[in-house]
Amino acid sequence: MRTGEPLPAVGEVLTALATGLWHWDTATELVTVDAEAARLLGLPAEGATLTEAQARARLHPVDWNEIISVIGLAVAEHTLAEVRIRIMDERGRVIRTVRSRSKPSYDKSKKSFRLIGTLQEVTEPTPGTPAGRTAVTGDWRRSREAFLLDAGRALAEARSTAEVLRVAAGLSMPGFSPDGLAVFGVEGDRLTIIGHHGQQPGDESPFSHMSLETDYPAAEVVRTGRAVYLSSPEAYRSRYPVTWPLAQRFDRQSWAFLPLTVAGRTMGAWMAAFAYPVAFTPDERSVLTTVARMLAQALSRAGLAESERELTDGLQRSMLPTLGPEIPGMTVAARYVPTGGGLQVGGDWYDMIPLPGGTSRTKPGTGRFALVIGDVQGHDVRAAGLMGQLRIALRAYAAEGHRPDAVLSRASRFLNGMTYGLDDPSDMRFATCLYVEADPVTGVLEVARAGHPDPAIRMADGTVLARRTEGGLPLGIDPDADYPTTRITLEPGETLMLCTDGLIETGGHDFETGWKRVRTILETHEGDLEGLADALIQAVHGPSSHHTTGPFADRREDDIALLLLHRQGEVRDPAAVRPTVRRTMLSVAQAEPERVGVARQQLRELLHDWPSADQIDSAVLLLSETLTNVLVHTDADALLLAEVRGEAGERRMRVEVTDTSDDLPHKRRPGELASSGRGLMLIELLADAWGVDPRGEGKSIWFELYEPSGEPST
Repeated sequence: MRTGEPLPAVGEVLTALATGLWHWDTATELVTVDAEAARLLGLPAEGATLTEAQARARLHPVDWNEIISVIGLAVAEHTLAEVRIRIMDERGRVIRTVRSRSKPSYDKSKKSFRLIGTLQEVTEPTPGTPAGRTAVTGDWRRSREAFLLDAGRALAEARSTAEVLRVAAGLSMPGFSPDGLAVFGVEGDRLTIIGHHGQQPGDESPFSHMSLETDYPAAEVVRTGRAVYLSSPEAYRSRYPVTWPLAQRFDRQSWAFLPLTVAGRTMGAWMAAFAYPVAFTPDERSVLTTVARMLAQALSRAGLAESERELTDGLQRSMLPTLGPEIPGMTVAARYVPTGGGLQVGGDWYDMIPLPGGTSRTKPGTGRFALVIGDVQGHDVRAAGLMGQLRIALRAYAAEGHRPDAVLSRASRFLNGMTYGLDDPSDMRFATCLYVEADPVTGVLEVARAGHPDPAIRMADGTVLARRTEGGLPLGIDPDADYPTTRITLEPGETLMLCTDGLIETGGHDFETGWKRVRTILETHEGDLEGLADALIQAVHGPSSHHTTGPFADRREDDIALLLLHRQGEVRDPAAVRPTVRRTMLSVAQAEPERVGVARQQLRELLHDWPSADQIDSAVLLLSETLTNVLVHTDADALLLAEVRGEAGERRMRVEVTDTSDDLPHKRRPGELASSGRGLMLIELLADAWGVDPRGEGKSIWFELYEPSGEPST
């Protein structure tokens, strides 16, 4: 064409270049094509107007969905929409691949898209070639989908900001992978560096605390919420000349800066830098945008989780007490393990309270003290709040000098007053509690219980007994509830265990099987009190640390609070061999015949290592007969004292039942159908020794059984 001749028409140029024109309006659902575009679609080479359904029938179904996503991305970024499309014939076979380039616009009033673009046939690049990196059909598409699934799964599983950054650094995008990453955050009006990969430590310094008004891509992304793609150093230098020297020294060829947006708010920016040129086609931008969205969600979740953990630690530190000064003659250990749900804060708590009066001025710290353990219903913030208030109230009542029963009565009225009359029944809560007043000099423990699991005692020889105690309703249910006390003596060398039901029932156990598990640890552990506390927690679900969460938090089913109190032994002559003695004591009132069963169970626990099962059955039978005799034939209450003395192989068990009645039992010869009168006959038949001793006011019936492997000690 000579200079000065008129330019050919646009249509002639496009036809010469084998390029077709098309127009699509989603409001009318019509697609208009010229002759060349119709030919490329496999239609007669003449202009036509098609419905969306007719046009869609000529395209591969996967590529139709690709067009929709690319159009949305192009509208959001104000860029061209470019996509490769496979054209199908009537039999569903691919006859050619075309490239579509269009400029989409969005009509907010009609909520529709309008596109005017071109179609041009292209040749599929050979896999592995540089051009093949940007293809969107065939294996590339499948690789991209697999990559996004794997990336989404990995980012969803990341629990902390550091883990999210490690996952992002390890992402290998199909066909184009950045070798440098940076995640920017925002503090006030400045950028911060949350993390980076592919650079040396310290390289982030020039970009830290950069003003959002700086002429820098990440700052612009945060300001506008729109991505910035720089496909070459020249593009970077011309668009951001002020900050280009900062990026030039990293020797990268292409950059993508994408907004990290959550719930419509831009929380930062993500930079992906490449060591080779990247064209950033719509398909590549689509992958980067999807990763940025997933990365933003993961960082938001991780930040929230870290804030919750920080809040959890603060709540635990503020609500859980220290155990105070050392107590001469006694050692205390405690653990608290929160549940794995929510804020990992619940309603379980423990406390150690110095009591007024009885503190010696010459021996500070030797006065009485109280141990408290409890569980407010629920595992939420309200339960934690009520726990804190109830703990303060208990401390106040104890500091006033009230007895254990009065402390729990006042605490029950306090909790009932806080939750009574609430509009939402779910907000009404109760709490179980165990309150122990201890005298470190005598080892006497006064126990009051409000619906809480009974304490357990590990004796000096390793025998473990669950000590049945008097109790009342959980706190907060009845403001007028009574809480009777039970006296227990903690002998030298013995350990008292108080716990919430989470220690027993976690891990799919019910109370019975869970208690067996805990009891095994108590009996077999060798070591100090802190080691025993760790062993109990670890037996439930993994290693623990004092008052903190652990790596096994996800498997927790209930909060756990644990208190251990050990009375140190007093051995004057270490060379002397002290006889092993273990004993248990229990009262059975006339109005409490059900405690006969408790007494039988307690005797079995005392004789857990006795070698003869027949003798254990005999002892339990004789105890039942003796206690029943008191309840049936007298108006008095019964007191059980059972003990085992001696070394293994030469032990003697002695069971003694005392009452205040002066009526002495006597042997009778009952008939075959008689329902009573057999007690003393059975004792005479089964016991190795027995007797009835008057006690001034009342009497004591006792019997003894000797270990089969030896004679009784004298």
